[in-house]
Amino acid sequence: MKLFKFSFKNRIKISATAYLQQQCELNQAWQEHNDDLEVLVNLINKLRPSNPREISQVDLTELIQFLKANSTCAHTLSEYIKVILKNKIFNKFLSDAAILHDSDFIFEVRNRLHAKLLPYQPQKNRLEFVLNQVFYRENDHIWVNKIPFVQLKDLFEILKLESIYESVEKYSPLSQVLLSMQLITMRIGGRAMETEVIKMVPEFDDFESPFNAFEAELIQIQERILSSDIHYISRDDLSYKQLKLLHKQCEDFVHKAFANSTKYGISMRVNQSLLKIRQQLVRLKTLMPLLVIAGEEDKVKNTINLGLQLIKYNCYKNNVRKFISESTQLISYEITQHTAKTGEAYITNGRTEYFKMLRSALGGGLVVGILVIIKLLLSKVGTSYFGHALLYSLNYATGFIIIYLMGFTLATKQPAMTAAALVKALEDGLKIKKRDPQKYHAFAVLFARVFRSQFIAFVGNVLMAFPVSLLGAIAIEYFIGTNIASGKSYTLLNDLSPIHSMALFHAAIAGVFLFLSGIISGSVTNRDKHNQVYYRIQEHPLLKKSLGKKRTAKLAEIYEKKWAGIISNFWFGVFLGSTASVGLFLGLDLDIRHITFASGNFALGLFGKGFVIDPTVLVWSIIGIILIGLVNFLVSFGLSLGLAFRSRNIPLREIRFVLQSVWRQFKYRPVSFFFPTKKREVPLPGSRQLKQG
Repeated sequence: MKLFKFSFKNRIKISATAYLQQQCELNQAWQEHNDDLEVLVNLINKLRPSNPREISQVDLTELIQFLKANSTCAHTLSEYIKVILKNKIFNKFLSDAAILHDSDFIFEVRNRLHAKLLPYQPQKNRLEFVLNQVFYRENDHIWVNKIPFVQLKDLFEILKLESIYESVEKYSPLSQVLLSMQLITMRIGGRAMETEVIKMVPEFDDFESPFNAFEAELIQIQERILSSDIHYISRDDLSYKQLKLLHKQCEDFVHKAFANSTKYGISMRVNQSLLKIRQQLVRLKTLMPLLVIAGEEDKVKNTINLGLQLIKYNCYKNNVRKFISESTQLISYEITQHTAKTGEAYITNGRTEYFKMLRSALGGGLVVGILVIIKLLLSKVGTSYFGHALLYSLNYATGFIIIYLMGFTLATKQPAMTAAALVKALEDGLKIKKRDPQKYHAFAVLFARVFRSQFIAFVGNVLMAFPVSLLGAIAIEYFIGTNIASGKSYTLLNDLSPIHSMALFHAAIAGVFLFLSGIISGSVTNRDKHNQVYYRIQEHPLLKKSLGKKRTAKLAEIYEKKWAGIISNFWFGVFLGSTASVGLFLGLDLDIRHITFASGNFALGLFGKGFVIDPTVLVWSIIGIILIGLVNFLVSFGLSLGLAFRSRNIPLREIRFVLQSVWRQFKYRPVSFFFPTKKREVPLPGSRQLKQG
């Protein structure tokens, strides 16, 4: 295999050199029409490796030796490239490429996707046109950067190309660089002064804007470069040092704005504005060293680096994955920050909290048992798919909101909240650089607490939902004389079987909705915090006049604590209540299965059958209830954990080591995953701190 790769690599070198030699010796047309890109496009195609990521280096030795030995061909190629690059405009490309165009997230995604399918082609007098035609693949910057810099320098000298410092005329490269820096600086200054952005950094209210100061300093340096004969400044130049200092202050401004999102919340629009400013500051940081020359060799070095950067920006300009990743990271972080704080209440520690969770879960089971009865009665109402969806959604939403306001617990609502709390524990472990078993121990211990909290919530919900649903059906038959479950007993039991129905798939759908409800809760909290809703209620003049200051403040406090949870539970109810109706309308087998509701439906199914049931059906129903709860938990927890990993930029490869730590915890302390233990948590076997336990 290695021999094959070696032969293939050599074949690429030979074909590139042979192609160039053929053009020099046999075909003179490209010399006469040297503004045609065909020869350059074909030459780059010959040099381009098939798998840029798999090779360690792109070697141009043979091409360089050929050009050294064939001065005529080298001269012809040199003139050809010079004509292609002459007076090409690229200032706007340098200031815009791979930088957000708009603060509207959807608009930006749509534009980038459209550009991927049908790339934008600028006019032929622009450098971007050349880059689009020659380096048209998204991974071209990878293999270009794998060419040794020494070889690029040799190629630069053989072709007798000029550095960017030879002229500052209108269309010269250096004038284009200076103009692009000026454009970026002006745009940053304007965006940084927007009201929504300034609101994120009140710490800078009493200081002069570092962006305005940076722009003024840059203009002064540009004027010196344009009026001087050498067209550059030295590294020790005081103005350049001041420019770097002001740039650092601009970075601090953006960093502080992002950091303050925890206190003030942040909208997607403000997030995009700050991202754009940060990207523009990074671009300036890349371009600023081009103003400085310490020796003649720096002229060639800076020119080559500029070319490499232009190729990179052209490849990245329509990258959708990176854009979405950067745009959503902070928002997802703020959402999971809220769910992490909320989730800490769902994690039991000792026996007292454990049995408190049991009592809370029993309360949740009580409400769900009633909801199961009501839903069965609503199913008998003669209405449309939309009517049933509306009735079911109101039933679920009302019940979930009651559970939330009364402080009860609904099993599987916890994972979406507790996943973020777990990742916070993991973050502390990641600060330990070495691969130590103790590194993930805190996560494993906390996971055991989460699991047993979820376990006791399952137990409480199921133990209460079953008798409440059963007693409700018995009471209705006693007073009305009708067995409400008799007509649907078969369906109620069959829908629980993991082998006779799509119960597990439907349980996974419920797990997704559980995850989404957690996202909604965090989003509402973040939005209200950013819009200062609590403060606006507290200081509302009409409310203070009618209710009084104390009652208005109390209302604002209640809103701050409860509103996000109410909205989250409302939408969770809508999701669960409308899924089956949407599935029927679309002709798809869509529905939801939740362990607590499954327990109540099991009770109704038994009652509908008069408790005369096939033992096989009984066994599969019980197994189905357990598996439904497990799938609810795994899907909801897995999605939430993935989002929490994403929000904190933790690499997914850490999951393997995390799972090993959890397994080690289960292996040595299995009971802790189901019941609180009296023993103090100590480091696991294999840890350096074992003796302390």
